[in-house]
Amino acid sequence: MAERRERAAPDAVSTRIGQVVMLHHGGDREEARSRFLDLWAEIGEDGDPLHRCTLAHYLADTQDDPADELAWDLRALSAAEELTDGRAGADPSGVQGFLPSLHLNLAADYVKLGRAEAARSHLRRARAAAACLADDGYGEGVRSAISRLELRLGEDGGPGDDGWAPPRQRPG
Repeated sequence: MAERRERAAPDAVSTRIGQVVMLHHGGDREEARSRFLDLWAEIGEDGDPLHRCTLAHYLADTQDDPADELAWDLRALSAAEELTDGRAGADPSGVQGFLPSLHLNLAADYVKLGRAEAARSHLRRARAAAACLADDGYGEGVRSAISRLELRLGEDGGPGDDGWAPPRQRPG
């Protein structure tokens, strides 16, 4: 019985995260941020790394301050790295699909903060990690966003904010 509850709990958290994502995509950013923060408090800093990665990834989108967005994206990457180094007992191959988007988001954060070299570093990591993505809509979208940011950083040689943002979708 306890084992069945353990298996159901992660699904419940993922479902709740998905519900808040829909709320956010529906335009209620403030309420989404509040609910995401409530979920974060519930799962905690030591909660399931997949939940922390997903939640922090989406929480970043609800931030008004680029520095806060960066902090949440860094939390997402840290949780993903726990998954890929085997500490959480997860299948690392299943987590690889998160890395290109996470690094892309960090690159965009650094652009917003005027830190072009940090942006380029994460952009290189995003490009390298993108090799694992399938040739589907998600993979093409991430690769396209990487290319756009590469062009932008190469053309103007520095950051600026023209409203560019990477896709925020979970790998299928």
